[in-house]
Amino acid sequence: MSYIQVGQDAQGNRVNIFYQDWGQGDPVVLIHGWPADHQMWEHQAHTLPHYGKRVIAYDRRGFGKSDKPWNGYDYDTLASDLNAILEGLNLQNVTLVGFSMGGGEVARYMSRYGGARVSKVVLVASVLPYLLKTDDNPDGVDKSTFDEIIDNLRKDRPDFLQTFGKQFYGVGVVSHPVSQATLDWMQMICLQATPHATEACAHAWAETDFRQDVQTIRVPTLIIHGTSDKTVPIESSSDQLTKLLPSATYIRYDGEPHGLFATADGKDRLTKDLLDFTGASGTPVSDDSRYSTAQQPLGSR
Repeated sequence: MSYIQVGQDAQGNRVNIFYQDWGQGDPVVLIHGWPADHQMWEHQAHTLPHYGKRVIAYDRRGFGKSDKPWNGYDYDTLASDLNAILEGLNLQNVTLVGFSMGGGEVARYMSRYGGARVSKVVLVASVLPYLLKTDDNPDGVDKSTFDEIIDNLRKDRPDFLQTFGKQFYGVGVVSHPVSQATLDWMQMICLQATPHATEACAHAWAETDFRQDVQTIRVPTLIIHGTSDKTVPIESSSDQLTKLLPSATYIRYDGEPHGLFATADGKDRLTKDLLDFTGASGTPVSDDSRYSTAQQPLGSR
């Protein structure tokens, strides 16, 4: 398994981040959302390398197979972890793809490190620019919503995550965008994180103001968000984000929930939009084309 040391914890112990590295070509770095890990990108990470892209997906500290220190769940530290990965692998001409909480790492990295090594940015259902409702952010989400998340995590984390997963994927009585097996799989992934990391990161993505960070993004940017997202409401996030990034390409996925990367209608569409935006090869470069998006050349769907 592959790890990169990104720093030390408060006791001087090494903090190592687990990552997967597939394919060859210009790198696409996939940053997962909360409270999952890199495995959420399964469909996209499998497909992009077939079109001449190198995919790097990593587990945020505290999640998945990465080390789980007690501290370091603020966005300055998380952006530093991202920087260590880009430097450690000597990546250039990078497309950063941040989903949900991962959009915060992208914005803070672009601000703190001047966008070094990055040529394009993709923000998928991200928490940018600022989720918390305040006097100067009237379109945000009320603090009581986030307080309830913390309370329920402390009360019964597995039960909360099970309920949260259904909302995350838009599962209801008559709506089943993902299978029960996918819900079970995501529950297993989310429970690999420590309770402390899960709670600390919830505070981070709910309370961090990225409005200044966002304005430092100077590269081509793609924003994607589902109109039926009940986890990170589009009205409080991407609709506001486009006002700060007016030159960005904004694609609204009608009727899609937060977890559009895995839904029946969202996963192939997202993969194709990533391929188009990153300038991937129009036909598979692999001799194995037995997978969904690769069945047709780009632009034919």
